[in-house]
Amino acid sequence: MTKKVGLPPVINSSSRVLILGSMPGEISLEKRQYYGNSRNDFWPMVFTLLQKPLPQSYNQRIEIILKRGIALWDVLENCRREGSSDSKIREGQPNDFAKLFAHYPGLRAVFFNGKKAGDLFRNLGITLPPGVKSFYLPSSSPAHTITREEKMEAWKRILIFLD
Repeated sequence: MTKKVGLPPVINSSSRVLILGSMPGEISLEKRQYYGNSRNDFWPMVFTLLQKPLPQSYNQRIEIILKRGIALWDVLENCRREGSSDSKIREGQPNDFAKLFAHYPGLRAVFFNGKKAGDLFRNLGITLPPGVKSFYLPSSSPAHTITREEKMEAWKRILIFLD
């Protein structure tokens, strides 16, 4: 199995919400961009929630979400995996959340983009700082086959923590 190394966090001192995936898929790792697969619902859903048009540029997307208080990262720093499926993850090593939470005390909530991300976080024994809430969201992945509208209904919870 091939060792995969994740991406650095997208976060700043304005971040209130941290959205965590498990580990970026192959296309995202190739592009060095979160949610780089155009079939993933992540970017269209987030920009619909923010009531903003979806920029074509990845850098513009990042700039806008950071201004609105949204941060991105993954539970795993690295793992062994063939392909992009979460079910193929082996030997996962967690990111340094103690350091992240210490540097960004303004975080109010962690949202897991899919069940696997949340289960990994909990199974690895990572703890949240006092007062930070966590929530599971339906995965934005095209592999998660509920409709975008059903996903959006759950993802609306993010907005409560942004203002």
